[in-house]
Amino acid sequence: MARPSRTSEVDAVPRQGRTRPVSAAQARAYVSKAEEYLSAAAAELNAGRTIASTSLAIHAGINASDAVTGVRLGRRAAGQDHDEVLVLLRTAGPDGQAVAKDLMRLLPMKTKAEYEPDDIPRSDAVKAVDRAHRIVEVARRVATIRE
Repeated sequence: MARPSRTSEVDAVPRQGRTRPVSAAQARAYVSKAEEYLSAAAAELNAGRTIASTSLAIHAGINASDAVTGVRLGRRAAGQDHDEVLVLLRTAGPDGQAVAKDLMRLLPMKTKAEYEPDDIPRSDAVKAVDRAHRIVEVARRVATIRE
């Protein structure tokens, strides 16, 4: 389900989200966190724990996205709405746009994985881990280029 656009009826300009500055060292730390979440997501998937693996994959994607925007833009999204990172990613060049495609498929799974009583089908968990893996790979490459 798509969220409504955050635009003012008067000026039709998207609302600017909150951001925080990100240094090169912080971007590398986000990559490290993303790698840890991704490793745990894969282990949980292999153990048959699809809810945990999906949730961990989402957190891997979010942290890796923060690394990409940190390197490319020098800042990360800092608002309560995780969708705000998508706006930043779309302005972060081809790498950011590639990451945004996978992250926009991960974020809608967050509520179901973390707050709903329903199970996550294995096929959905596999897709989540695969998407997170692609996002983390981009973040690794981008953070390495900046060093």
